[in-house]
Amino acid sequence: MDTQGGRNIDPADQWVLDPETGDYRLREGTGDAPAATVPAQGGRRARREGERRSAPEPDEGGTEGGGTGGGTRRGGAGRSRKAKRSTKRKVLMWTAGTLGFVLVAGTTGAYLLYRHFNGNISTVDVGSAGSKNATSDDAVNILVIGTDSRIGLGGKYGDAGSVGHADTTILFHVAKDRSNATAMSIPRDMITGIPACPTKQKDGSIKTIKGTPKATYSPRFNESLGQAGRDPGCTMRTVTALTGLPVDHFILVNFEAVKTLSTAVGGVPICLTHDIDDTDERGQGSHLRLPAGPHTVQGEQALQFVRTRHSLKNGSDLDRIDLQKQFLGSMIRQMKSGNTLTDPRKLFKLANAATKSLTVDTGIGGVDKLTALAKDLNRVDPEHITFTTLPVVDNPAEGKSHRTVVVDGSRAPALFSALKNDVSLTEVAKKPTASDAKLKGPKADPSQVRVTVYNGGGPQGSAQTTLEWLQNTKGVAHSTNGGNAPGVRQDRTTLAYGPDQADQARALAAMMGLSASALHPGKDGSRAGTDMTLTLGRDFKGPGVPVTGPAKPPADVPQSQADKNVCVG
Repeated sequence: MDTQGGRNIDPADQWVLDPETGDYRLREGTGDAPAATVPAQGGRRARREGERRSAPEPDEGGTEGGGTGGGTRRGGAGRSRKAKRSTKRKVLMWTAGTLGFVLVAGTTGAYLLYRHFNGNISTVDVGSAGSKNATSDDAVNILVIGTDSRIGLGGKYGDAGSVGHADTTILFHVAKDRSNATAMSIPRDMITGIPACPTKQKDGSIKTIKGTPKATYSPRFNESLGQAGRDPGCTMRTVTALTGLPVDHFILVNFEAVKTLSTAVGGVPICLTHDIDDTDERGQGSHLRLPAGPHTVQGEQALQFVRTRHSLKNGSDLDRIDLQKQFLGSMIRQMKSGNTLTDPRKLFKLANAATKSLTVDTGIGGVDKLTALAKDLNRVDPEHITFTTLPVVDNPAEGKSHRTVVVDGSRAPALFSALKNDVSLTEVAKKPTASDAKLKGPKADPSQVRVTVYNGGGPQGSAQTTLEWLQNTKGVAHSTNGGNAPGVRQDRTTLAYGPDQADQARALAAMMGLSASALHPGKDGSRAGTDMTLTLGRDFKGPGVPVTGPAKPPADVPQSQADKNVCVG
């Protein structure tokens, strides 16, 4: 951020065309370091992945805070404070993390930067999986996949021909009101079924990859990507089948992303409870050597940190997830720091590194779409971003070997339910919504309630049992069994009603234990004597059992917050 001629200048607009060289450079006065340049579009074009030349990146340096320099600027301290506030309001930061946690992205201003960053992004068409819209008025689920592919890395990390599997996967759930978010890690060695998956081939044809049912020892979750040609859409479908949560988008990155992103932010602070020497007796491991205490890691050392597991308590992937959670939370704090937001050089380096690291679905396959998504998700305070792990137990079929895990049937359903119902894992004040007003007001007498009941996902016979319960127990005589609802089975129970049936809807909601979000008022006036439509979803357990979802999160699920720095290891 800078002030020139009495105007606030957006960081992206500080890049101007040099008529003598044909390159773009930082506008004079934006820092003390020599001006860095970016090749103009239409001239030298950046090459991707070793086949294109990457545009030169601005050097670190200059004065933080947007390059205010050492001289006196017009406006004094008051203008400086105003500029800093304006920067935080206008600049959309890049928030990213290890092995795929590039969650939020953005840039504003110059068409040059738009073209440059947009050309960095790779996309995959996952067909019917996910959403074609970048933003939503509902909750948002983003699957962040860290692939262990070694292709293009010159055999540096072994297995040079590996196409890559879902080595680290995080389901990032953002509540509908954007008051909170939960990042749930999914263990790669968890035994789970993988559904059939249609994938788009290079020639445009669709090939459906056969699903793999769950067996005693296979398949592992990480086989949902790469194995048999499965693409990220297959991993999305696997997560939906596992959790019941629809996945809107995916973001995929590889090993190099950790190195470039951690370097772009100037290092990521971490803290260890004990010394780490991650090399086993066979010479394998991340080869990280760090003493206990606080450190700042970047580049190759950052990658070693997030890959470390042999020197941890059990030497398992579950232990490594704890390190990755710490890294992610610290990365988010770095992204949101004033030192990043107010420095145009850091913003450029971060945006350039992040877009080069991204492979996303076509629904968010562009800077404009990623920016829209980022503006939406950036409303969540780090204090209310919680990291947790899908509850699992050792695979009982393996005895004491403990090579794989299975879903914990007693704890996992409660966590899935909390996510489906936007229940925060942190203490967060619930934001009042317009839908809350639906439950306030007069209620009709049961004899005046008219409703047709459909089964859209509940147990077999639910429509009839509900009908009998309403008529015999609640006095709703004007109720009808509509049978099975047409179309796809739905997760949540809903009640649709006309504008003049609000009092009936409130009465039925009270009987059924429905939340305000389950009520869907129609736009057109209803005719006298018509019925409301009650569609029972998968959350329906039986007549008289409230379907409002859990009032508080499960208490026995380990968690950590993005705003807190704790030692792990």
